[in-house]
Amino acid sequence: MLVQRLRQILEDIRQGRMSVDDALRELRHLPFQDLGFAKIDHHRLIRRGFPEAVFCPNKTPEQVAKIVEAMSQTGVTVLATKANEAHYEAVKKVVPQATYHELARLIVVEGKEPSKLPPEKQPHIVVMCAGTADLPIAEEAALTAEHAGCKVTRITDVGVAGIHRLLEYLPVLEIADVLVVVAGMEGALPSVVAGLMWQPVIAVPTSVGYGASFHGLSALLTMLNACSPGIAVVNIDNGFGAGYLAALIGRMAKGALFQPAEP
Repeated sequence: MLVQRLRQILEDIRQGRMSVDDALRELRHLPFQDLGFAKIDHHRLIRRGFPEAVFCPNKTPEQVAKIVEAMSQTGVTVLATKANEAHYEAVKKVVPQATYHELARLIVVEGKEPSKLPPEKQPHIVVMCAGTADLPIAEEAALTAEHAGCKVTRITDVGVAGIHRLLEYLPVLEIADVLVVVAGMEGALPSVVAGLMWQPVIAVPTSVGYGASFHGLSALLTMLNACSPGIAVVNIDNGFGAGYLAALIGRMAKGALFQPAEP
């Protein structure tokens, strides 16, 4: 595992068995693994506190399987996003412990040491969506944040067409560290939430909507043009990016930004 090797290098330097220059030369060979068609960034766990994820669209099932297999051998938790059943079946053959979350289209291989934080260091992320049709993207965000060590509360179907449904959850929102708000159609929900609450809001436009929604472009522009301050906007249908960003912000709030899993 990469973390184990890094510990060994540092111990060798401390014991005088390795010079700083020799350590630097070896470290240059650690950052990635070349599979020919892909270069796996194993070093991302060390730089960012979270391992690399696998974006599945336009990759063959065999390519996804080889990448996930190589990553899982290092002991980290692997997330493969926007996966389909064919991707999962190929991964399952080489990594039997892989699980598939059909709603979120997410393949997960739980690491030998999952990225869990002590309770007092776990950020509390609320992931909410405007409508049931937004659930796949909301669940992708929620699962991503959970596998980054966060406590996640899910709130569904609280769009602005029935704003009283959202108001029912204000006590829950008050105690969260970060709010992830997922919406399609006109994408108005993040503006409303940011106008009511004190936390940073991560807005996620979805491609849900009728023709004039332009496959999520309308919601994206609404969120980018929001007059409520404190909103960050990710790309259309990017639940993974929203969950990842929420975890980073939450970890900063809890003083636990950089805590990769122990080997």
